Amino acid sequence: MTKLALLGAGGKMGVRLATNLQGSQFDVAHVEISEEGRQRLRAAVGASCVDQERALAEADVVVLAVPDRLIGQIAHGIIDKVRPGTALIVLDAAAPHAGQMPDRKDVTYFVTHPCHPPIFNDETTEEARRDFFGGIAAKQHIVCALMQGPEEHYALCESVARTIYKPVMRAHRCTVEQIAMLEPALSETVAITMCLAVREATDEAARRGVPQQAAIDFVLGHLNIGLAIAFNVMPEGRFSDGALHAIDQAKRVIFKEGWLDRVFAPEAVLQSVRDICAPPKAAE
Repeated sequence: MTKLALLGAGGKMGVRLATNLQGSQFDVAHVEISEEGRQRLRAAVGASCVDQERALAEADVVVLAVPDRLIGQIAHGIIDKVRPGTALIVLDAAAPHAGQMPDRKDVTYFVTHPCHPPIFNDETTEEARRDFFGGIAAKQHIVCALMQGPEEHYALCESVARTIYKPVMRAHRCTVEQIAMLEPALSETVAITMCLAVREATDEAARRGVPQQAAIDFVLGHLNIGLAIAFNVMPEGRFSDGALHAIDQAKRVIFKEGWLDRVFAPEAVLQSVRDICAPPKAAE
């Protein structure tokens, strides 16, 4: 069996991954430094933790289930503990794209991240419909990148990614730079920011007298059909002339000219991931 060391096994993400690795084709060594995390892991999956140095020395694959801002620090701290040919899997592109991975040519670096369950899906169970994050019951897609290492390691690392994020539909092969464009640029800088803007606008409609639940029901329904049309989920769908006029007028008010270039320019994406990986500022 492939030996896998799971670092940060008792954290929020680590427990999710440890749960999905149970009964898999991987022989998992759980590593967690905090007693609170060890107790959380034991309660969730009944697993005990092992010595980090032993786990790293024996591992074929190391999964870093740790916060973005700690990935570079932890990677540098463990890199001399792993054997040549070991594959290190990072769960976000921020630290790799920011240049924080150690310079060691005889190990593999692989980046993977979940897309999370899609809005338009065929889930039929309540558990799956309520699994918004993914990795429990709802199917999701994932993205993967082989940053460095032999090509044969791509299939090995993708199989790990499919296991920790299961159930998985498509696994998209990208570059590290492309995954950084997807997150933070596309998903957080743009999409989630717009989600919060929609919520603020909904609350403003309620503040101006629309019943709160009516505003929520109205906007969520319109988001459903609007996204279906925008992403060609319903090819026969069309925005009305009135909607097209409102869209044309709104773009001039809401968006600054050239905003896409400012968000997706390579230097903007690089600065964003550097900011994500920076240690938190001390309180004044």
